[in-house]
Amino acid sequence: MITALHQPFFQHALLAGTAIALASGLVGYFLVLRAQTFTGDALGHVAFTGAMAALAGGFDLRLGLFAGTVGVALLLGVLGRRGRPDDVVIGTLFSWILGLGTFFLTLYTTHRSTTQGNAGISVLFGSVYGLDGARTTAAVLIALAVSAAVVLIARPMLFATLDDAVAAARGVRTGALGLGFLALVGVCAAEATQAVGSLLLLGLLAAPAGTALRLTDRPYRALGLSAALAVLELWSGLMLSAAVPRLPPSFAIMAVAAACYAGASLVRPRSRSTRTTVARSTVTRIATVTRTTEE
Repeated sequence: MITALHQPFFQHALLAGTAIALASGLVGYFLVLRAQTFTGDALGHVAFTGAMAALAGGFDLRLGLFAGTVGVALLLGVLGRRGRPDDVVIGTLFSWILGLGTFFLTLYTTHRSTTQGNAGISVLFGSVYGLDGARTTAAVLIALAVSAAVVLIARPMLFATLDDAVAAARGVRTGALGLGFLALVGVCAAEATQAVGSLLLLGLLAAPAGTALRLTDRPYRALGLSAALAVLELWSGLMLSAAVPRLPPSFAIMAVAAACYAGASLVRPRSRSTRTTVARSTVTRIATVTRTTEE
C-alpha cells in the first residue's frame, strides 16, 4: 500500500477523484432533494451510449461522454415542467438510450480490435487508475468549475426545490435554473464516469447525499456534509483498493459509500413534522432574504 501511494497513477487518481467526488456530492445533494435520482441513473447510461457512439465514429470517447450527457440532460429539462422531468419522460428516454447504446456497442466491437474494445469496459466500470497528467488536470478543472457553479446557485436552487411556486412568484426563474442544474448534472456525470464508471455513477451521486440527509435536516449543512462524505468515501475506497489490489477501485468506493449509508440508516430518523418545519422555515428565510435584496 505504501508503495502504491508514491506511484503517479495513484496520485493522479487521488487528485482527480477528490475533485470529481466533491462535485458529485454537491450535485447529488440537489438531485436527491429534488427527487431526481432517476435522472442520474439515466445519465449514467447516456454516458455509456455517448462514449460508444464516439468510439464507433473514431472520436475521443470524452467527446461522446460530454455531448451525450449534457445534450440529454437539457432535453430532459425541456420536456419536463420547470426543468424538472417526471418519471415518464425519463423512462421513455432511458429505454431509447439503452437500445441505442447496445447498437453502438455492437457496431464498435464488430469493427475494432479486442484491445480497443476494452475501452467500452472502462466506460462501464471506470478507469480512475488510468488517468494521465493531462486528463487529471482536465478532470480537476472541470469538477471544480461544476462545484463552484453549484455553490453559486445553491440559494435560489434550494428555494426552487423546496417550493418552486413560491420561488417563481418571488422572481426566481425556476425553469432556467432547472435547465442549468441539469446541464451541470450532465457535465458531472460525464466526468464522474471516469472514476467509477457509468454503471456505478448513481452510487457516487446518490449515496453521500442520502447519507447526509439522514444525518441532518439543515439544508446547507447537509450540502456540505454530502460533499465531504463523497470525498472521504472516495479516499477510503482508493486506500482500500491499494491495500487489497484484487479489489477494483470502483467497487471499493461504492462499498464504502453503501456502508456509510447503511450506518446512517441506523441513526434514529427525525419525525416527518420536524423535517417539514425545518423545510418551511428555510423557505421563509430565503424568501425574506430575496425580498430584502429586491427592495
